[in-house]
This record gives sequence, C-alpha cells and structure tokens, in this order.
Amino acid sequence: MSFSFVITLILLTIWINMAQLQQGGPDEKEKTTALKDLLSRIDLDELMKKDEPPLEFPDTLEGFEYSFNEKGQLRHIKTGEPFVFNYREDLHRWNQKRYEALGEIITKYVYELLEKECHLKKVTLPVDATESEPKSFIFMSEDALTNPDKLMVLIHGNGVVRAGQWARRLIINEDLDSGTQIPYIKRAIGGQFWHQGREQHSVDREEKRLTAPCSWGQEGYGVIVLNPNENYIEVEKTKVQVQLSSDSSDEPAEKRERKDKIQKETKKRRDFYEKYRNPQKEKETLQLYIRDNGSPEEHAIYVWDHFIAESAAENVFFVAHSYGGLAFVELMIQREADVKNKVTAVALTDSVHNVWHQEAGKTIREWMRENCCNWVSSSEPLDTSVESMLPDCPRVSAGTERHELTSWKSFPSVFKFFSEASEAKNSSVKLAPTRRSNRIKYEEL
Repeated sequence: MSFSFVITLILLTIWINMAQLQQGGPDEKEKTTALKDLLSRIDLDELMKKDEPPLEFPDTLEGFEYSFNEKGQLRHIKTGEPFVFNYREDLHRWNQKRYEALGEIITKYVYELLEKECHLKKVTLPVDATESEPKSFIFMSEDALTNPDKLMVLIHGNGVVRAGQWARRLIINEDLDSGTQIPYIKRAIGGQFWHQGREQHSVDREEKRLTAPCSWGQEGYGVIVLNPNENYIEVEKTKVQVQLSSDSSDEPAEKRERKDKIQKETKKRRDFYEKYRNPQKEKETLQLYIRDNGSPEEHAIYVWDHFIAESAAENVFFVAHSYGGLAFVELMIQREADVKNKVTAVALTDSVHNVWHQEAGKTIREWMRENCCNWVSSSEPLDTSVESMLPDCPRVSAGTERHELTSWKSFPSVFKFFSEASEAKNSSVKLAPTRRSNRIKYEEL
C-alpha cells in the first residue's frame, strides 16, 4: 500500500468525522474547528514527496536513452519517440526534476557543438580572473576581434538558457535548428545546418519553417556568443557545528545535564520534522556571483568593453532575443557614443525592452528608429508591419505567435536586414530596406 494512499484514507476519515461533529452541539463544533486547523497545517505537496522515487538521474544523453537524429531532433534510442515529460504519472515534481537534469545535459551538449561544429573558442570571464574566483565564459570565432569587415553578436533571453541557445524546450521538443543559435552562427561564418543533403534552402509551407540549407556560403562575419545568464556559481553550504561555549566551572552539573538533554530533544524533533518535510533533502547551495558579470546587463557591458569595442570590425551587428533586447538597450544607455559609432544594425526578436522604463533618451530612441528592427510574435505574415505604442524602433511580424520561435522564424529576414544596412552604410546613403510586396519600408513606420 503506497504512502499517498494511506494519507488519502486518513484525510477521508478526518472529513467524515468533521461532517458528523458539525451536527452536534458546541463541544462538537470546537472539535470541528480543531480538525480544520489540523488540516490547514498539512502540506499535501510535502507529504507526497515521501512517495516519489529518488531524485537521481543520468548525467548523459545515453543514460536517458535519448540522442539527436540526423535532423537534429531529440528521439528515444529504442522507440524513436520524442521526449516524454510525464514519464511517471502523478509525480509532477519528479518529472520536472528529470526534465531539468536533461536540460543541464543539453546545455553541455550545445557547448560542445559550438566548439566542435561551429569551431568557436571558449573565452573565460573575467579576463583577469584568478584561479580561485568564480568564472563565466563566452564563445568567439577565431576572427572575432580581427575581422576588419563584420562582427555578429548574439544575445539570448532570460531564464535557464545558456550560450548558444534560444529556447531549451524547442531543443528538446522541436529540434536544434529552431532552439539554438547554431543556424545563425553557421550562416554567419559559412557552413552546413543539421538537415543535410539538400542543394538549397527551402521553406516548408505546411510547417512554416526553414527546413535546410546544405550551405549558405561565406557571409564573412566574425561571431561572439554572449552568455548573459551565467551570473554565478553554486557551491554547497558547509554545515558549521555551533559549539555553545559555557563556563562549566560556574554552572552546576545538574543544570548542564538538563540543558544538554533539552538540546538533544530539540535536535531530535527538528531532525524528525525535517525528514518528514523533505524526505529527499536537496543540497543547500550558496550563490557566488561572478565579478562584473552578475546580471545580463552587466555581462553585456563587460563583453562590450573588453571584446566588442576592441574588435577591428567596421560593422557590428546584434541579434538580441527577449531579455537580450533589454540588455542591449541598457548597453546603449551606458555606452551611447561608442555603440552609435560601431554598431551598424540591431535585430531584436520579441524584445522585452522598454525605452520609458529604462529611461532611454531622445537621441537613443532616434538612433533605434533608424538602425533597429524588432521581429515580434504575431499571427501576421513574416515582415508585416505591426503597430507599436513605444517610440523606438520598427516592429514587424516574425511570422509566428510563439515567443520562443521568433528568432528562428525571422532568421532569413534578419540576414537580409543586415545586408541592406551594410550596403546602405557603405554607400553612405540611408536606403529604406524594401522587401517583398506585402512588406513595408522602415521609414514609413
């Protein structure tokens, strides 16, 4: 008989007793009140933890019995089925922990792809970090600082995602193309995507997604991949045994024995309650923040100061998704003159920035109107104009209503936008980036 079944029987008995007592006099009503108070103190979620399996999960994809197929889709090795979240019914907490454990493996897997498939190098932050202090890192192409022409900087949104990712759940439930920054990186520096064997890229009309190029050719960008959510490291809290020092010479032996007995009883009750409250006690951790990189905004400014500002590229381009857009606006507020001098164009994908809340000045808003475009979640076709209440930059549809898909759906338009901005800058003429018949001119927004 499971623990949860026993708890259910106990609660049912209490409710029956309450119903019977409510029909009695004042004494019975007092007992009913006491029973209600007891029920209010029972945390069912905590009780159910006693019935869940151990929170111990594999540390490799193979251990989970999953792998990525030739299309970059996560599939079960034996059944070929997509990932199943509800692996064990009625155990949401356990299933969530399992999902998070898989997510950590996915993060490391994407890091490996950035190095092995995209040929990026991992660079430690802070640049002058000591061996003992907490560290973060970014990824860069070999020519990121030396490319004299173009540099692309990628910034993801907030949450559990790390360098090279747009959305973890897209990687797990859809594919690597839609969920990672790898298509952007490979097109920028030249290379193949996951869907191999096609002679040219095509758009799947049914699924409305870019299915595959074999090779986009050399776009000629250097690349820097930011890691704005890697703000701290977690270390396990050390259990410090507090020794109560007392002057035993002045304290009677009987009193010391009584005090020790009380302390032991208190500890026993506390340990018993802790075992009941959290039978699968998770390690308590302490967050040690990384110097000058303790937030996405700090991270963006730090990478700008130490890498982007020092790069040789005449044209710098940003692709910033969700909270990454907010981080870029903060960067511009802090480094306005430098950003205006070096950045040619910025592609935002469903950015959550707000020029009013962030107190971006008039000159910043004017620059954003000329040099930025925000591809937002919308049911309208790709690149269709979308009205905005904010006086910053043009907003056009990303061709999807799903926030996490906006970077992937707008992928071809972003590169077109950058190409036109680069040509306009090189010709010293502010040309309006025109698109197909259903699209708009940016100066008309």
